[in-house]
Amino acid sequence: MTVNKDMLSKNFSRLELQCSCCGKCDMHPEMVSLLQTIRTLYGKPLFVSSGYRCPQHPVEAMKDKPGEHTHGMAADIICHGEVALQILRHALTLGVTRIGMNQKGRASSRFVHLGIADKYTAEFPKQSIWTY
Repeated sequence: MTVNKDMLSKNFSRLELQCSCCGKCDMHPEMVSLLQTIRTLYGKPLFVSSGYRCPQHPVEAMKDKPGEHTHGMAADIICHGEVALQILRHALTLGVTRIGMNQKGRASSRFVHLGIADKYTAEFPKQSIWTY
C-alpha cells in the first residue's frame, strides 16, 4: 500500500489544515485524530476554514498572545444549524472542552471552533465555551 504524505489522516490533507499565511502545517496529532473521529462519526465531509496558523497569521498577529491554532491544537469547522449541532454533540461526547461558536452572519462564514490545548498547557482555560 502506498502512503500519501499529503494526507494527515484518511480524510484530512496537509493542504486543508495548513496556515493560509505561510503554508506551514504543524497540526498536533491528537487534533488531527479528533477531526478524523468527528468526520467518521458524522459520516459526511467536514470543511475546515482554519487549522494551523503561524504566529504571523493576520488573525494571530492581532492577539495579545498566540492562540490554540498556533500550537496546532485547534480547528474551525465551517457549519451552521443542524450540522453545527451534530458537530457540537460529537465534540462533547469525545471530551472536547474548548469550543467557540460563530453562528451569525452568512452561512458560509459560520463555524465551530474545537480546541484541545487545555490538555497540554495551563495557558488555556479548561472547560471554556464562547461565542464570536
